[in-house]
Amino acid sequence: MDFPVSTHERAPFPWRTAALVAVAVAAVELVVLLTLTVGPALVAGTESAAPPATKDRAVRMQAAPAKAAKAKRTATRTAAASLPRRKVEVVVLNGNGRQGAAAAASSRIRNRGYRIGLVGNAPSHDYPRSLVMYRPGFAAEGKRLGRDLGIRLVSPLDGMRPSQLHGAHTVVILGS
Repeated sequence: MDFPVSTHERAPFPWRTAALVAVAVAAVELVVLLTLTVGPALVAGTESAAPPATKDRAVRMQAAPAKAAKAKRTATRTAAASLPRRKVEVVVLNGNGRQGAAAAASSRIRNRGYRIGLVGNAPSHDYPRSLVMYRPGFAAEGKRLGRDLGIRLVSPLDGMRPSQLHGAHTVVILGS
């Protein structure tokens, strides 16, 4: 018996075309990723084949920006304080609630050569860490005071106005 030919022919497996396109895109992505990650390592490995003069110049060119960046960080970190310690006035506030803590700290600060302004209590006694704050223009002095006292948290005045310092340059708030 003869069967009539169907007029509804389906496209021969359209998913194969989609799969081939997906594989091609994935292959291109893989090549790009390998080039970006392994390529620099391959280039670094071939530097030894370069002539010594070229290699030295390349090392100097790479080292110069690194040295300049390190010098800039060091200069920023250790900017020279314009006032000597004997002229820097410090307000010492007790922020931990322990009686006599501000008086003891002010004695330590005075022994380091700083002038003591006010000694008293902070507005609250829940400071978890000690901190040093400084008035605008006295960042270097504040950072130096923090280093001298072993206090890492040093920042501009926050929550206080310069007028509340009664002329002092920095504030030490003692925490727990």
